[in-house]
Parts: sequence; structure tokens; C-alpha cells
Amino acid sequence: MSRPLPPAFYARATVAVAKDLLGHRLVSTVGGRRCAVRLVETEAYVGPHDPASHAFRWHRSRRNEAMYGPPGSLYVYFTYGMHWCANIVTEREGYPAAVLLRAGEPVEGVELMRRRRGGVRDREIASGPAKLAQALGITGRLDGHLVLGPPLWVEVGEPLDHRRRGTSARIGVRRGERQRRRYFEKGSPHVSRPRG
Repeated sequence: MSRPLPPAFYARATVAVAKDLLGHRLVSTVGGRRCAVRLVETEAYVGPHDPASHAFRWHRSRRNEAMYGPPGSLYVYFTYGMHWCANIVTEREGYPAAVLLRAGEPVEGVELMRRRRGGVRDREIASGPAKLAQALGITGRLDGHLVLGPPLWVEVGEPLDHRRRGTSARIGVRRGERQRRRYFEKGSPHVSRPRG
């Protein structure tokens, strides 16, 4: 197994983690075959005071319980009745903050990911949070999994130079949408695109 990012990487301020994840590889061995994407887009959800967070005002439920877990845990949720999305929990245990994994550039096991995604073009394989989860085989079964080893982990990659990093408002949220907490690789054809 390749070297995963250490637990201390996630036990930091959420915005820092969201920025620093860019350029590292998210690796999956779900189903027994390895595939990976290089992370090119993330979003930060910075805690119970963040109106866009599922844990706004300390909301706690069976659905978001993993957000209160240790840093480096996966918080996987189902949305629109059809899609899974994956977040990595940050900061300290008991404090609900996380980074949404929004998009990745396919770098390993591309044929497997393309099949999972129904034969789409390479730039569409993981260019959105639901697409990324589907391509890597991420479902609710991984909710609470620590991303330190199989079947899903973040492998040490080449950190993205800050000059290549863009920032924008978050996509697809109804509250706190103007907060500039989306981070992405400038010029990457693999980042998500807002609807419309």
C-alpha cells in the first residue's frame, strides 16, 4: 500500500485541510481492484456556525453522526435520492467540520472508473462530488471509515502550488453560498461545473 497522509494532517483547521488536499491522490480498493484520482477540487464546511453545514447549530442525527468522529473519518451521505457524496472529517473529535471531496483527475484504474460511470469521457469521470463517489465505489458502507488504509485512503502526492489554486463560492448550497470556501486547481478540465 502507498503511504497515506497521517492522521495529524486532518486534525487542523478545515480551510487549511481543504486547500492542502489538492494534488494528493484518493485511492480506492473497493471491490478488490485499485483505482485513484488526483484531487483537484474541495469545499470546506467549517463547523456548527457554518449555515451550509449539515451540523449547523450543532445538529446531530444518525445521518451526520460521522461528522462528530475523529479527524480523518469519512462522512458519506446520500443526496437527491440517488447519489452518494464523500467528506473527510477535520479538526478535533466532537467538533463537526469536514471537507467535501468535489472532484478528481483520474490517474489509475481509469477503465474501471469509466465503467462504473457508464462510459463517460475521462473529464467527466470524477468531475463532481457524486461522480467522484460513484467512480471510486464509495457508498454509505464507508461512512465512518478512517481514510488511513483500505479500502479508501488519501495517498501522499504532489501538493498544489498556491499560485495554481483558485477559490470561489461554494456550489449547490442554499445557505452560506457566498462564502468562498471552494478550492480548485486552476485550468483543470476535471473540476465540477455549476448547473446552468
